[in-house]
Amino acid sequence: MIFDWRIFASSFFIIFLAELGDKTQLTAFAFASRSKAPLSVFLGASGALVVTTLLAVVLGGAVGRIVPEKIMKIVAAAVFIAFGLLTLIEALKR
Repeated sequence: MIFDWRIFASSFFIIFLAELGDKTQLTAFAFASRSKAPLSVFLGASGALVVTTLLAVVLGGAVGRIVPEKIMKIVAAAVFIAFGLLTLIEALKR
């Protein structure tokens, strides 16, 4: 396995920008503001993000060998659209 700094940098910045202000960050903010142990919140949240990212990379690598990239993009887009529509429907119900 060869380390590629360009891929590292692009994944870091894309994920960093995508995570800014998302529910995970807001949840960590809420936990830290309520707890008397912000280091524990940081370590717990960081560990959870590392594990979920590891799962995504392992599964993505395995699926990427079987499913063509175009199909993966279409499925990913459909899932994002579905989540967006579900969120919109929930917001309109209230």
